[in-house]
Amino acid sequence: MTNLMLFDRLRADNMDAWNAYAHHDFVKGLQSGELPKSAFQHYLKQDYIFLIHFARAYALTVYKSDNLTDMRSATEVLNAILNVEMGLHIGYCAEWGIDEKALESVEEEPQNMAYTRYVLERGMAGDVLDLLVALCPCAIGYGEIGVRLAESNETVRDGNPYLPWIEMYSSQEHRDTVEGIKAHLDNLARSRYTEERFPELSKTFLSATKLEAEFWQMGLNILPGKS
Repeated sequence: MTNLMLFDRLRADNMDAWNAYAHHDFVKGLQSGELPKSAFQHYLKQDYIFLIHFARAYALTVYKSDNLTDMRSATEVLNAILNVEMGLHIGYCAEWGIDEKALESVEEEPQNMAYTRYVLERGMAGDVLDLLVALCPCAIGYGEIGVRLAESNETVRDGNPYLPWIEMYSSQEHRDTVEGIKAHLDNLARSRYTEERFPELSKTFLSATKLEAEFWQMGLNILPGKS
């Protein structure tokens, strides 16, 4: 493998799709503070369901791992999702007028279903490296988007209702989590990666990145004239 981390190679190989995801109109709305409230609320409700499936995928990562080091790395993320992030998400949704009972009754959107089932399918059909590659556009991408928005002079801060979201995904705690996921990916690559595998891994990364962009679009689709 080159000196580039595997994630960096995958992103570089799919830069057009990555930019469409990372600079989506939904993200621009977070940055400007002009994203309609209804679009963000819809996204938050669907993200609750997504986190449940994301936890299932990381549980599958534990199962697919063949050594304790990799199992522990995956378990740390699984624990963070179930015992930290889910609670934070429920609390954050409450601030936006969405209580836990409402979250539990949300109907899953087709875009959400397509994305989460794709990730789980890659994990079931492939090995733990296939699964983590499918997970990393979300697991790493949110952190990169958060840091970029936090450090950008174009980000509106005064009166921006989405500033807490930006701060959450640009926090040092989340940066540490992202670096841990990147390191886990590279650790897996040391024993499982070959150059012959790169085209298929890149295809998985591309599909997951496109599905991430569709997840943003899902939030906008409820607005008049956006679907």
